[in-house]
Amino acid sequence: MTQDIRTVRVAIIGSGPAGWTAAIYAARASLNPVVIAGLQPGGQLTITTDVENYPGFAETIQGPWLMQQMQEQAEHVGTEVIHDIVTKADLSQRPFLLTLDSGTEILAETIIISTGAQAKWLGLESEAAYQGFGVSACATCDGFFYRGKKVVVVGGGNTAVEEALFLTNFAESVTLVHRRDTLRSEKILQERLFAHPKVNIVWNSAVEEIVGAVDGFAKNVTGVRLKDTVTGETSHIDADGVFIAIGHAPSSELFAGQLEMKEGGYIVVQPGTPKTAIEGVYAAGDVTDDVYRQAVTAAGMGCMAALDAGRFLAEEDHKKAQAA
Repeated sequence: MTQDIRTVRVAIIGSGPAGWTAAIYAARASLNPVVIAGLQPGGQLTITTDVENYPGFAETIQGPWLMQQMQEQAEHVGTEVIHDIVTKADLSQRPFLLTLDSGTEILAETIIISTGAQAKWLGLESEAAYQGFGVSACATCDGFFYRGKKVVVVGGGNTAVEEALFLTNFAESVTLVHRRDTLRSEKILQERLFAHPKVNIVWNSAVEEIVGAVDGFAKNVTGVRLKDTVTGETSHIDADGVFIAIGHAPSSELFAGQLEMKEGGYIVVQPGTPKTAIEGVYAAGDVTDDVYRQAVTAAGMGCMAALDAGRFLAEEDHKKAQAA
C-alpha cells in the first residue's frame, strides 16, 4: 500500500536568516511550518566568525551561534525541521509537490524559498584555509575589522569596485587586483575608484596564493602572491585582509523554468514584497536580493514572506468556507 503524501501549510526551503525568521512568524501564526534545512543549515553565516552588525547584540557574536539561536527559537515556537534537501519542486499547481533526496514527498499549500546565495570563490586551498581569518566575501560585513589596515580586493566588476570604495572608509590602503587591463564596472564607479587617494590598482594579475601566519590555533592573512597574466612573473603584496569580490550565485536552480529570474539567477519578486508570479510561492533573502545581501535584510524578508503566506492561506480558507 502506498503511503499517503503528507500535506503541510507552509514549507520553507532553506535555513538561513530568512528561513528561520519565516519559520518563527509562521509558527506563531499556528501555521505549523516545516523547514527543509538543506545542505548547509544556517546558510552563509555558518562560515562567518565575528558578527557585529546584527541588531540586538552589543558585543561581537559568532555567526554559527546566531544561526543556532534562530533555529532553537523557531523550534521552540513549533517549527518542524527536516534535515534533507529538496531535489524537485513542482510549482505547476497548488498544493505544490516537493520531492526530497530521501524520497519523501510533501504537498505544500504555500512555499517560502529561502535557499540563499553562495559567494563565488577563487578555488585556492589557501583561500579556504583563511576564510574567516582574513579572507572574506563581504566588505559590508567585515570591513570594520580592517580599520587602519591594508586590504586587497579581487575582481573587476561592480561588486569589486563597490567593495573597494566601501573599504576606503576603514582601511589605510585598498589594492584592487584584476586579471585584465580594464574594469567591467560602470564608468561612474570607475571614475570614483581611480580618483580615490587610498586606492591602488594592480592590472593583469591573478592571485596564486593567499599568504598567512599560523600561531597555534590563531591564524591571520599577511599578504597575497600574484602572477602576471601577461608575463607570468610573480610578485607579493602585503595585506591584512583579502576580499574576494567576483560575484555571487543564488541557489535557485531548482526553480529554473518555473519562476522568472533576473540575470544571474536571482528570483524575481513583486517590488517591495516577497511574492513571486505564482500565488502561494514566496522568495526571501539572498536568493532574490542581489543588492543588499545582509543577514538582517534576509530576516526582514523572511518575516514578510511568512506574513504574506499567512494572509494568503486565510483568504483561501475563507473561500473554501464560503463555498461549503
